[in-house]
Amino acid sequence: MRRTREVAIVSFAQSPSVRREWARDDVELLLPVIQEALGQAGLRKEEMGFTASGSSDFVTGLPFSFVLALDAVGAFPPIEETHVEMDGAWALYEAWVRLSLGDVDTALVYAFGRSSLGEPRDVLGMQLDPYYVAPLAPDAISLAALQARALLDSGRATERSLAEVAARSRRNAKANPNAQLSGDVLPEALLDAPYLVAPLRRHDCPPISDGAVAVVLAAGEKARAATARPAWIRGIDHRIESHGLGMRDLTRSPSTALAAANAGVGQGSVDVAEVHAPFTHQELILREALGLNGDVDLNPSGGALAANPLMSAGLIRIGEAARRVMDGSARRAVAHATSGPCLQQNLVCVLEAAP
Repeated sequence: MRRTREVAIVSFAQSPSVRREWARDDVELLLPVIQEALGQAGLRKEEMGFTASGSSDFVTGLPFSFVLALDAVGAFPPIEETHVEMDGAWALYEAWVRLSLGDVDTALVYAFGRSSLGEPRDVLGMQLDPYYVAPLAPDAISLAALQARALLDSGRATERSLAEVAARSRRNAKANPNAQLSGDVLPEALLDAPYLVAPLRRHDCPPISDGAVAVVLAAGEKARAATARPAWIRGIDHRIESHGLGMRDLTRSPSTALAAANAGVGQGSVDVAEVHAPFTHQELILREALGLNGDVDLNPSGGALAANPLMSAGLIRIGEAARRVMDGSARRAVAHATSGPCLQQNLVCVLEAAP
């Protein structure tokens, strides 16, 4: 879907991702992040025309946890609010649609995920087809390993190329104070590690992370007043592939390619791309689907391999890309978010410095 009204991201804040957030509940995790995002934009919560959030009760292990989290926003006096039971990137899409309609000028989007409260690889299995696949109880890492094996067997990747993705991710994450995993490590050393679920090793998989994120969207003159260099959303689109894993080629992501075409990724050079690839082999699949060449600065934050708070990591990718447009280190950036097993759902967003 292409823009119908000038809408931009004007601020972005996130919490440091940690293995386990013991001291704070969801509201206490979200509150400082939301306050920071509003403060960056010079706006008060009363000035938000719309509020959208993303989280999962399955991840938190608590029914209607998103309602409890509204205490971080302050829902009285009454606000216009919505929630998606998936990554916050899709909440941003809903907010962008609302601003594009023209009846509100600002929106707050936030997401949170406390993956440490359960076993994410088992919890994510609840997304599977309930009749044929879920009864077999495959976990998320085993399904990703099937996808990785298919990619290796296709001849388009090797175990070394997967290790190179992990090594670059951790090296890039050294400059990200919110990353959970970072450091210098050689691909050869990573290949010496034992398999977690063959052909995936632990470094091929995301860490278990707790964290939160918030962004503020604004339209037209509101955006220009909020920041000197808004990250204008030039195109955004999301597509879905078949629920049946056996009905699609797991080594490719046609839904990402279609979303990228509809968002206009190929209509200009790309300086920075933040790609939501929780597993190393998925970055290779997404790079191909998005048509990114070797000149693109790919996942300078370290990506989801460095920090992966569920339901937040996709929105963080959009925020990280927007931050680089806003601080002047990129003129044009691409952000991607995924949800579901083996890259089932994919969202692509193009951000530019000029409206």
